[in-house]
Amino acid sequence: WYQRRVRGELTKEQKEEIREAFDLFDSDKDKVIDYHELKVAMKALGFDVKKAEALKLLKDYDRDGTGNMFFEDFADIMKDKMMERNPEEEIKKAFALFDDEGSGKISLRNLRRVARELGENMTDEELRGMIDEFDTSGTGEIDIDHFMKIMTGDL
Repeated sequence: WYQRRVRGELTKEQKEEIREAFDLFDSDKDKVIDYHELKVAMKALGFDVKKAEALKLLKDYDRDGTGNMFFEDFADIMKDKMMERNPEEEIKKAFALFDDEGSGKISLRNLRRVARELGENMTDEELRGMIDEFDTSGTGEIDIDHFMKIMTGDL
């Protein structure tokens, strides 16, 4: 991971995500995106930009004076934004999605809720197994430190 970041390269999956977001929100399929399409495409990739920032990006990258942006420019912007991400902050945000009551731990109830929201049909036994696999303290829950280690592959 660190090597990729130093060289300034995105993974194949990240490049595919950018292409998919552009194609999905290029609703009129004219191979360019306008202000509204830009905002929703960026939001879909995890970047909630304000109106002023989106308008500035469009102005800066508007090659032909139409108020639209081509895929290549969108991809350059998203690459820069993705490379600026702080992985630790991203992992903390992900943890907060599980820990909806702010307890600092992911419980079976939290995992069950997220699985249901994602449309995953998993038994409590399967979910408990996921927790047990990483619960080295024996509490039946995953704290932020363990979650960080799971997500970075250090566990």
